[in-house]
Amino acid sequence: MNRDLAAELHRRAEQDQAVRRRMLETGGGRDLVRIDADNTAWLKQAIATHGWPGITLVGEQGADESWLLAQHADHDLDLQHQVLSLLQDAVAAGEARPRHLAYLADRVLVAADEPQVYGTQYTNGPDGKLRLYPVAEPEQLDARRAAMGLESAAEYHRRMRRRDTEAD
Repeated sequence: MNRDLAAELHRRAEQDQAVRRRMLETGGGRDLVRIDADNTAWLKQAIATHGWPGITLVGEQGADESWLLAQHADHDLDLQHQVLSLLQDAVAAGEARPRHLAYLADRVLVAADEPQVYGTQYTNGPDGKLRLYPVAEPEQLDARRAAMGLESAAEYHRRMRRRDTEAD
């Protein structure tokens, strides 16, 4: 295991989450753009040097944190597409969690204005209420979610609504 890489991933993920908590509390997102850009540039370099930071390389927590940084690299869709491909291979090899692949796949689809597959992405509607982005073949949603180790769509929706009302 590469402990230095895992430690840097942890530091960056902590920073990522701290700035997002501050943004929810204060409404200010100035630091978010800077931190996401810095983390994205660093992640690109880490991938170029080490390949995808999977479980063997950085441990389970580090693999989770690698995905988190990629998930928040919305300003760099090329990187997200690259990571999506790397995650597919990593999941097949047992080096990443299937749920990470589901979340990133939906994120990339939503950015392309296409229906998501796993129902993981929400936005605020015009009324300020949380709403699910469109989903392809919604009648099969729970089966697809289960295949990726995700809870039912109804349970996820309840959890997201709880988080939304707690943030108010």
